[in-house]
Amino acid sequence: MSFTETTTTSWFARLKGALIKIVVGFILLIACIWLLFWNEGRSVKTYRALVEGAGLVVSVDNGSVDPANDGKLVHISGPVKPVGVPQDDVLGISAEGAAGLERIVEMYQWVETAKSETRKQLGGSEETVTTYSYNKQWKRDEVNSGSFRQPGHDNPQKPIDDASFPVKSATIGAFSVDGRAVARLGDERPVPLTAIEANRMAEMVTLGKPASVIAGQVIFSFNPEDPQVGDIRIRFERSDIAEASFVGAQRGSGLTPYKTTNGRDLFLSDAGLVDAAAMFDAAQSENTIITWLVRVGGLIGAFVGFAFILSILGVIADVVPFVGSIVRFGTTAIALILTLLIGPAVIAIAWVAYRPLIAIAVLAAGVALAAGILYLRRGKAAAPAFGRA
Repeated sequence: MSFTETTTTSWFARLKGALIKIVVGFILLIACIWLLFWNEGRSVKTYRALVEGAGLVVSVDNGSVDPANDGKLVHISGPVKPVGVPQDDVLGISAEGAAGLERIVEMYQWVETAKSETRKQLGGSEETVTTYSYNKQWKRDEVNSGSFRQPGHDNPQKPIDDASFPVKSATIGAFSVDGRAVARLGDERPVPLTAIEANRMAEMVTLGKPASVIAGQVIFSFNPEDPQVGDIRIRFERSDIAEASFVGAQRGSGLTPYKTTNGRDLFLSDAGLVDAAAMFDAAQSENTIITWLVRVGGLIGAFVGFAFILSILGVIADVVPFVGSIVRFGTTAIALILTLLIGPAVIAIAWVAYRPLIAIAVLAAGVALAAGILYLRRGKAAAPAFGRA
């Protein structure tokens, strides 16, 4: 099911849009420059906090709690025993022995997809041909049909939402750990639902449709084999974990985040029996990955910002479409060059601010290398001249 819409945007309307893009571009550029600078500080502070923690952490036996370690950074590992049973009180489903339970609710909904093709016209206007397609899918997220281009594809409001139900706490020997921290580490596996549980769910929530069980999931539908928009499908997953390892501040018999001297909260967790050194190495690796992801994201955002700022030149040149294409190619290249200049410069300035000694050492090494290359080039140039004399 689809329909096609053709719209024409005048050259003056495109100019107005380009002016707005300039403002958005500057805002995006400033935000990305701040992000790149902030990211270097975050990376350095996290690195230093982890180094500090690795030097302070004490691995303790989980069999007993030593009051002498209260407030210290400790590492524990061992078998996990959830305290209590995670339960969905609304639907009456529980998971004995699990660290957490998750309710996953899907609704059969209309979904809109759009495919556009834009053609430049002589005089600077644009013609856009957009094809809108509609199909029905099971979706966890509620799809807002109010924004659909074509009416007649209405989705009702989702009557019940997803939810998570971790145990309040879990024990590792004599120590107690927050249940949410434990549940996050567990392996997720489905909880097969029965007809009895489906009937109980139908009694506890009023959805106006009979409940059926298909492949361990409960479907609220008059015809589960031919679902209609608004039908609901519910399944549950449990989080199970046998052993875990944690690094945190010992407070009585519990573990809480440890505050380092630079103000960072330190709390590490991992599934299985993992020693403290390996946990800190993994945390440093994660910090490096996050740093590079944010750097790449910041550079991409800066490129988009520069492209937005320069886009008005392409719109002006689009009076003759062929010329506009050439100008846009040039502005894209300029945006890329500016990004490659500004982005690394911001990162370098941040390094001077957050890592002055390393930054000065790198700068000095670069100057020495450049001076050495220049000296060798001058030496090679002087040798032939001496030989001719």
